[in-house]
Amino acid sequence: MFWEKEIELLPASGLKQLQLERLNETLSRAARASWYAERLGRAGREGLSSLEEISELPFTTKDDLRTNFPCGLLAVPLDEAVRLHSSSGTTGNPTVVFHTARDIEEWGNLMARSLYMSGARRADVFQNTMGYGLFTGGLGMHYGAEKLGMLTIPIGPGNIQRQIWFMRQFRTTALHILPSYALRLAGALRETGVDPRRDLALRLAFVGAEPHTEGVRRRIEDELGVKVYNCYGLSELCGPGVAFECPEQDGLHLWEDHFLAEIIDPETGRPLPPGEEGELVLTSLRREAMPLVRYRTRDLTAFLPGPCPCGRTHVRLRRIKGRDDDMLIINGVNLFPMQIEKVLMKVPGVGDNYLIEIHKEKFMDRLVVKVEAHGALFRGTLKELEHLQCEIEELLKAEILVTPAVKLVEPGTLPRAEGKAKRVVDLRKIE
Repeated sequence: MFWEKEIELLPASGLKQLQLERLNETLSRAARASWYAERLGRAGREGLSSLEEISELPFTTKDDLRTNFPCGLLAVPLDEAVRLHSSSGTTGNPTVVFHTARDIEEWGNLMARSLYMSGARRADVFQNTMGYGLFTGGLGMHYGAEKLGMLTIPIGPGNIQRQIWFMRQFRTTALHILPSYALRLAGALRETGVDPRRDLALRLAFVGAEPHTEGVRRRIEDELGVKVYNCYGLSELCGPGVAFECPEQDGLHLWEDHFLAEIIDPETGRPLPPGEEGELVLTSLRREAMPLVRYRTRDLTAFLPGPCPCGRTHVRLRRIKGRDDDMLIINGVNLFPMQIEKVLMKVPGVGDNYLIEIHKEKFMDRLVVKVEAHGALFRGTLKELEHLQCEIEELLKAEILVTPAVKLVEPGTLPRAEGKAKRVVDLRKIE
């Protein structure tokens, strides 16, 4: 039973008191790390008297993790760490995150709590299509699924026909899957004549690791016949399990007994009120090996005001819009790839894959959106294709205030990745 009623329904006053106690424990632990010892100063030795005082402490950034590679933020002796996860490090030192045995145990408990909240139960068969290894996504969900008692299939990504075979043979009921891969799966099912509602037992899908719109969620639900729940996490804080959707599917409950959240203005660093969009900043409250204080996630979201109908008191985050460094600047206009996806998913005849290209022509930026369209459109007239292209261009212009060139291409034309979808190619420097 992973319905932690006393914690999940804890009144706001009790939750804040618990957070303050755990925050001061965290500051004391963090101060054992050589890098934090000086930065935290008195707060690391004596603690804070209120949660609001945390705004006086300095931020921690991904660059800080890279600069202090490999062990500058480690708060326990290295022989007490039992696991590390790491980023690829393609732009310099990787970010390395350490875990003690208790950290791993707590992570699994959080994931089990999250999965149970969304409706997963011991009788479910859980197929994990996420990658395992240094990437935290696969292992984090795996721990939670096994703690919950589900039969767990650690199949990993790729080989869609093999995925379908396992789903049919073992009557998979729950999936952990990238949104883009879920849409690929739906397409493969159509091509092979498999009806998810008739031939499979799927009922739940947990998606994350890629920003995606509500339109993508609804399309996955319609095509796979499942309820889709959004999850949020990042390797620096543990991995998946930081926040998760409840059955209301209206914002992600951030587990405030494990994380203290702030929303700040990305430019000024000042706190923003509920409902106002900004950058999510997180402080871990239970981690032993590598506690982080005021970690700038770069993810853009907002606190949803008001209580959740499900009764849980933990604050809800609005769907992650993307990272602030995902923002595109096209001839001085700021826009996000998810704004483009939001429009595309509402257009009949548009497929599941698209690619945004940015070119430089005569010193001006030119936005090109390539979109896979349903095959039937290419068996019609050229005039019909041109009409749909113009319609999409006008819809996008109204949303992003930039006039793009839309190119409709046949299904299967655009590249597909086994991991996270690559939606943007910036060709300006090359040209």
